[in-house]
Amino acid sequence: MPIFKSPAGWIAAAGILLGLWIALGDPLVLGDALARSSGLVLAAIALYATGAVKEYVTALAFFTIAMVFSIAPAGVVFAGFESNAFWLVLSGLVIGLAINATGLGARFARGLARIFPANYAGLVVGTVTATTLIAFVMPSSMGRVVLLMPIVLAIADRFGLKEGSIGRSGLALTVGFASFSPATGILPATVPNMVLTGAMEKIHGYAPLYGEWLILHFPFLGLTKALLICAASWALFRDEVIPVTAEDEAKPMSAAEKRLAVILVAALIGWSTDFLHGVSPAWIGMAAAILSVLPGIGVLPQQDVFKKIDVAPVLYLGGVLGLGALIAYSGIGVGLGHFLADLLPLTPGASVTNLLSMTFGSSVIALAATIPGLPAVMVPLSGPLADVSGLPLDTVLASIVLSYSTAILPYQAPPIIIALGLSGARLADATKLVISVAVATVVLIFPLELLWWKFLGLY
Repeated sequence: MPIFKSPAGWIAAAGILLGLWIALGDPLVLGDALARSSGLVLAAIALYATGAVKEYVTALAFFTIAMVFSIAPAGVVFAGFESNAFWLVLSGLVIGLAINATGLGARFARGLARIFPANYAGLVVGTVTATTLIAFVMPSSMGRVVLLMPIVLAIADRFGLKEGSIGRSGLALTVGFASFSPATGILPATVPNMVLTGAMEKIHGYAPLYGEWLILHFPFLGLTKALLICAASWALFRDEVIPVTAEDEAKPMSAAEKRLAVILVAALIGWSTDFLHGVSPAWIGMAAAILSVLPGIGVLPQQDVFKKIDVAPVLYLGGVLGLGALIAYSGIGVGLGHFLADLLPLTPGASVTNLLSMTFGSSVIALAATIPGLPAVMVPLSGPLADVSGLPLDTVLASIVLSYSTAILPYQAPPIIIALGLSGARLADATKLVISVAVATVVLIFPLELLWWKFLGLY
C-alpha cells in the first residue's frame, strides 16, 4: 500500500493500529466511551502529524468514523463548522481571490518591493517584521494571516518565487508561524492569551495587565522568537529571487482596485477595534467577503467564486477543530493533565527544574488539547502544581505561556493550518519549520526566558 512507502507512512500506520487497540481492547481500562474517543483521537493525530494522506481525507475519515460509531454527538464532531475560525478561513479564501483578481495584491507587492532587500533573507525579515508589528493593532492571529497572505504571495510572485517553489512555501509558512508565535508576547494578540487570562480571572480572581504581560513575555517569546523564525525560515527555505526591474511601473488604480481597497481598509479597522465593538473577526471577514461579490460593489462575479475556491482547507480546519472539541468533550485533555501533574518530578526548592518539568508536561498535553485548548486544561491545575512545586502561582501560570508559545507539530496551531490552506504550501515543509523552531526554542529561548524571570523576581 502507498501509505507504507515512507517512514511517515509507517508511523501513521502504527498510530492507527495503536488507536484501534485502545478503542477496541481498552488496555488502559478507560471505559468504553473514553477508549473509543482516545483511539480515534490518536489515529487522527498520527495522520495529521505525518501527512501520510491528504489532510482533508483525514478530516472526512474523522467525521465519518465519529458519527458511524456514535463516538460523540454531531454538535461536537462538527463543532469546527460552527467555529469563528472556519468562517474566517472561508472569508479569507474569498478576499484572497479578490486581491489577486483585481491586481491589488501585485500593487502592494510593487510598493513593498521597494522596501524589502532583493534577497531571500530580506523577504523573510520583512515578512516577520510586518506580521509582528501588525499584531500590536490587530488582535486576531487568524485575521492577520487572512489579510497578509495574499500580499505575501504577491510579493513572492514579484520576486520570481513561483507556485510550488520552496521559497514561496517558506514565505507563506513564515506568515502563519509569525502570526501566532511572537504574538504570544502581546496580551490581546492571540486566542490562547485571552483564554488564559479569562480562566485566570475566573478561577484565581485576577488577570495581568497589558504592560505586565509585555515586559514578562515579549523580549524573548516575542522579539527573540521573531528573530529565530527569521533564521529558521531562511535556513530551511532560502531560494533564488529575481530583483525588481525598472520597467515594472505601476498603472493607475482601477475602479475595482479602489472599491476593494475601501473594503479592506474597513475590514482592517473592524479587526483592529474588536475590543470596542465585540464583533468577531470572522464576521468582519465574512462581511468583507460578501461585499467583494455583491453586485455593483464587489469585484468578483458571483458565479465564479466557489468554482475557483478549493474546499480542502476548510475541511481540514473543520476536522482539526472537531478533533479539539472531541478531546474537550470526552475529557481526554483534562485526564492527561491530571496524569502528568501526578507524574511530573516536582520538588520544592528546585525552581528551574520544576518550571522546565511543567513546561514540557504542558507541551505534551498540547499535542492532544492543541494550543488554543491548553490554557483551559492547565489553569485549573495551576493551584495544585504551585503547592507541590513550591513556586508562586504567578510563575506557574506564566509557564503555561512558555508551553503554548511554540507548537511541536503544525496541526496544533490554527494560524499555521490557515496558512497551509490559503497558500497551498506543503505540510512537510510546515513540519520542518515548526520542529526546527521548537528545538531551537528549547535550547535558546527557554533558558533566556527563565533567566529573565529570575531577574524580574518571578521565582
